[in-house]
Amino acid sequence: MSVKSFKIQILATVLDDLQERLERTRWPDEIRGAGWDYGTNLDYLKSLVDYWHNQFDWRAQEAKLNQLAQFRADVNGFGIHFIHERGKGSSPLPIILSHGWPDSFFRMYKIIPLLSDPASHGGDPADSFDVVVPSLPGFGFSDRPTENGFTSQRIAELFAKLMRDELGYTRFGAHGGDRGSGVTEQLASHYTASLVGIHLTDIPFYHLFTVPQEDLSEAERQYLELGKQWQIEEGAYGLIQATKPQSLAYGLHDSPAGLAGWIVEKFRSWSDCDGDVEKRFTKDELLTNLTIYWATETINSSCRAYYDEQHNQPQEAEKRIEVPTGVAIFPRDPISAPRDYAERFFNVQRWAAMPRGGHFAALEEPDLLAEDIRAFFRPLRDSTLAELKK
Repeated sequence: MSVKSFKIQILATVLDDLQERLERTRWPDEIRGAGWDYGTNLDYLKSLVDYWHNQFDWRAQEAKLNQLAQFRADVNGFGIHFIHERGKGSSPLPIILSHGWPDSFFRMYKIIPLLSDPASHGGDPADSFDVVVPSLPGFGFSDRPTENGFTSQRIAELFAKLMRDELGYTRFGAHGGDRGSGVTEQLASHYTASLVGIHLTDIPFYHLFTVPQEDLSEAERQYLELGKQWQIEEGAYGLIQATKPQSLAYGLHDSPAGLAGWIVEKFRSWSDCDGDVEKRFTKDELLTNLTIYWATETINSSCRAYYDEQHNQPQEAEKRIEVPTGVAIFPRDPISAPRDYAERFFNVQRWAAMPRGGHFAALEEPDLLAEDIRAFFRPLRDSTLAELKK
């Protein structure tokens, strides 16, 4: 096996350089009374950068993350970083959780103990999971791709090999959101026999462009129209990252304030925070995610994933996923699909409309999400575990 234990240890020189850059930030101007209309608000970003420079303790966050069991594995010659927390229960079900952009494996840190050790959090130990949380290629402590073509399908190939060949799980579940939902879909599409079920917090965005325009329900028509409107009003970041990510990277890679301005606005816009980003995320949480990007130098490779996805679309039509699928829709996630739309692509066996929460559900509403994952897999795990014992 190529799996090796891993600890996060950011070099002191990297942190010293970060401090120097934060101190020397050159601030742009701003239209009077602009708020967040033009993008990240100047006063807010100044306060966040000041905290990053003078109060944020990366070493404390690093120690907290290192309490999780972390590893690296060489999979098809590519280094994958992942968390692997064994379940505390009689028969834990293996599950792989895939994050998206602009977050990282850190998206999942709150739900890992809820899934691996439910009894310690008011749940039933019979619902425990062996939890695997990889860093997507080009994110965090996984390798950065050096060639074009790292699509969701290719990532699914790496993750399937990680689960089956490196960790020995012949059958497992999968969960994902944002880009992670696309990876999860590809796992179910190409490794059907290994998948017990999949759980999503959104329908992969590219399906907005694959639905026939006839025989649509009213809810589907509204959804597609909202998708077009959202692309015009909010989608410019994705178009830049899917067309000219290298041009964008020079500024974000060189300036921590620029990196924060690009990412924090998404945490505010896509979460259930009523315009106050710290209603959902503490400064420490925002800056832990940002420092992971900064220290690993992965903002370019993470943005480049959009280019790879857009420029390497499969030639054949995607088949409908017959693996049992659960979907949890959080109300402030941008452009939530209706169930009849989702059923065009997935074998939906559970559909949950959540009372609150947004795009970063695992960080915003970990208890709601963890319970929905448990509830979805509960009827599937008994037959699966019986198979594994044969």
